[in-house]
Amino acid sequence: MQLRRAFFARVTLVLLAFLLAGCNALRLGYANGDTFVYWWLDGYVDFADEQKPWVRAHIDRLFDWHRKTQLRDYAQLFGQVQQRLQRGSAQPAEIREDFDAIRKRAATILEKSIPELTDLALSIQPGQIAHLEQKLAANNEKYRREYLRGNVDDRQRLRFKKVMKQAEYWFGNFSDEQEAHIRKASDARPLDNDIWMTERVRRQQELLQMLRKIQAEKPAREVVSKMIRDFIRHSFENFTYAEHKAFFDGSSEGMAQMISTIINVATPEQKAHAIRRLQKLIEDCHELAAKS
Repeated sequence: MQLRRAFFARVTLVLLAFLLAGCNALRLGYANGDTFVYWWLDGYVDFADEQKPWVRAHIDRLFDWHRKTQLRDYAQLFGQVQQRLQRGSAQPAEIREDFDAIRKRAATILEKSIPELTDLALSIQPGQIAHLEQKLAANNEKYRREYLRGNVDDRQRLRFKKVMKQAEYWFGNFSDEQEAHIRKASDARPLDNDIWMTERVRRQQELLQMLRKIQAEKPAREVVSKMIRDFIRHSFENFTYAEHKAFFDGSSEGMAQMISTIINVATPEQKAHAIRRLQKLIEDCHELAAKS
């Protein structure tokens, strides 16, 4: 799934990305949590020497908290998905429940990280905001090159290619007939990359404006925390204008329908492949959670 959050949200959703990317990423993420996330953040902010020690310490504490308090809960969620695969079918409503479950867990991580994000926002300097703006602009240009080129058919093919890459990771190879069913479900989803681009840029501008206001006015800590919490909440709503809500709701529904299709066209062998993937992920969650 795509992670379409603005900068602060993505800081902590990296933890969920480790889980959703698979077992190797989860182990790598926790083994190198003090470096991967740090260097990822540094690419956006360009930390000053005096910021580096406490930023690393904050990241370490967040990973430690997440490992001790969240991973067993994730293992339980993955176990529920396993049971659905063992049953052999999945309904879109069940997939939407999974979306909500992941969303709630992401919100928990973000809420936990607000004190650390407040420290970062209060310490950020004008040059770092400019560096962030340049990085976001470069990312936007990459997005335009990848997602805003070609006609509708080109964009549909690109989207389907990314879907199949994830599906094949979990289920293994699909037949031509299966791919045809998945392609139909993929193409049925609303497609408007320009709306995603508009939302992306607006969220980035809101972030930059917030950071400039904090840097210039140095408001009280509790005020900054509220600003960050409000920014995250608005980012989770997934739309800026009321007229975009139907598009984003349709995208979510289309994703649920497509994932349901993938599960339901999978053979027993393919479902067993996904069950084994999930089992390894569950075992890794328990093993990592025990390292406290």
